[in-house]
Amino acid sequence: MARAALFHLLRSQSKQLISRNIHSGYPCRVSTWSYTQSAKPHFNSASSIFAAQKRWASQAKTTKDDNKISIGPRKDREDDEDGKDAGVVYYGPISSTIKKVKMLSLSTCCLSVSLGPVITFMTSPDMNVILKGAVASTVIFLSASTTAALHWFVSPYIHKIRWQPGSDSFEVEMMSWMATYVPRTIKFADIRPPETNRPFVTFKANGNFYFVDVEHCHNKALLARLTPQKATHESALKNL
Repeated sequence: MARAALFHLLRSQSKQLISRNIHSGYPCRVSTWSYTQSAKPHFNSASSIFAAQKRWASQAKTTKDDNKISIGPRKDREDDEDGKDAGVVYYGPISSTIKKVKMLSLSTCCLSVSLGPVITFMTSPDMNVILKGAVASTVIFLSASTTAALHWFVSPYIHKIRWQPGSDSFEVEMMSWMATYVPRTIKFADIRPPETNRPFVTFKANGNFYFVDVEHCHNKALLARLTPQKATHESALKNL
């Protein structure tokens, strides 16, 4: 009888202890789970902020590099165009600079032609109409003349040369007055020495002048064929 009572007492005490542990441990697990769930959004937000900052830094670096005036082709663009420009043997060292300057000149010319007369006639209502027309015409003429002079000056510049060794012709990329690249095919037999006082001219072909930067043309065989020498006519007295 005493043994049964003692066994019953021990069993009841063990049940109470187990129930207390269960009740005391449940809130801890809940709090731990809630802390973990609340920490996840903060970690995700921090990761997203870091990724956004990294993306913004890379974009800023790319924009900064694009705004720089470069000499020669850019490395990333050259890698992207390896398949497209497999036969290119020459790149104009200031090709991108010329295009930017020409785009700026065309933009200012269009703004002067479109907005010059409007601004002239609206800002001075008391001025004579003939004088207003003269001022507007002068603005348009100056803007168009500077754009035309820039095109004349850089029109012989060769931006790219494609040539396969052994071929009797090659392809060049020139820039039109609208700042777009125009391909032309030239035969070596048509190349003539440039008999002109025009600056920055290397050779003449089919009535057009072309300029190649000799220091940046690394293909010496091509360069020798693009720079013909003038025939020297010796006097007959030297042969006596």
